[in-house]
Amino acid sequence: MSETPSYEEARDELISVVQRLETGGTTLQESISLWERGEELAGICQRWLDGARARLDAVAKPGSTADAAADTGPADPE
Repeated sequence: MSETPSYEEARDELISVVQRLETGGTTLQESISLWERGEELAGICQRWLDGARARLDAVAKPGSTADAAADTGPADPE
């Protein structure tokens, strides 16, 4: 099993796959292989994004350090 690419690596490869499919000139078998790779890359990207969303949601929960800092605004100048 190979190492999971970073979000950016997966996204860039997915862009390349889509461009190759849109350009055409590949055999049916090559197109199917490209499509399958694109699906795999899209899944990798989605897992990275889901993980990032979960981390942001965890930080944004009420009572978290981030919320406490956000609730502390500047002192009233009056």
